[in-house]
Amino acid sequence: MHEYDRNIHGVLFDLDGVLYVDSQPIPGAVEAVAKIKADGTICRFVTNTSTLSLAALERKIRALGFPVERSEILSAPQAALRLLRTTGMHAHLLLEDDVKADFDGIPQASMEDADALVLGDTGAVWTHDCLDRMFNAIMRGARLIAMHKNRFWQTGRGLRMDIGGLVAALEYCAGMRALVMGKPSADFFAIALQDMGLPPEQAAIVGDDIEADIGGGQSVGLHGILVRTGKFRPSQMETGSVRPDRIIDSVADLPDLLGTV
Repeated sequence: MHEYDRNIHGVLFDLDGVLYVDSQPIPGAVEAVAKIKADGTICRFVTNTSTLSLAALERKIRALGFPVERSEILSAPQAALRLLRTTGMHAHLLLEDDVKADFDGIPQASMEDADALVLGDTGAVWTHDCLDRMFNAIMRGARLIAMHKNRFWQTGRGLRMDIGGLVAALEYCAGMRALVMGKPSADFFAIALQDMGLPPEQAAIVGDDIEADIGGGQSVGLHGILVRTGKFRPSQMETGSVRPDRIIDSVADLPDLLGTV
């Protein structure tokens, strides 16, 4: 066990691909989380998932057997919600209906009249017309607030394209940068660390996304622990510039790495 392992007092767990895939827990993940929490380690569960409300996300995680409280979950939509509450912008929500429920009380407007377009995972509703309307709204001055820029994610049926390509297309065509709310945003990690009451050097991010999880966490001073589950692909280690602090086969190996009892 390395010295920094003994100095880790908080763990940020990515969800999909690290604790579970679809609705199937990673073998040993439930036990690992329970053991780490019982050892007194502060835990937060951080995700770019934008298809589930906070309540639905909590229900899913707990139904899989994980000992998680709602106050320990930070999702990209929750980060966006904090922003909108502080700015007072009128938003047009391109989100699943379940997630929209979390935004009750936020001033909303049509796409043509909105100050901000809030973009999340909305499945198969994307059309060229929808993207063109978004492009024109941005060109008129609307701010693009993206839940994340993930390229793909792992499902039980294999890899699926994520919304990162759509965000990149809008950025390119409109000549601007989206405000990204989830990982690898430094602001997202700052919210989690502030909530944990820990400096970054005393916390670790455990993820399967070498760029958003590991690279994003390391950029603010977190220790990056990459798991070989979910979307992990060995080729990413060869072609990318991010170098995890540690690599483990799965989250089931984390208690031994951290030296929990």
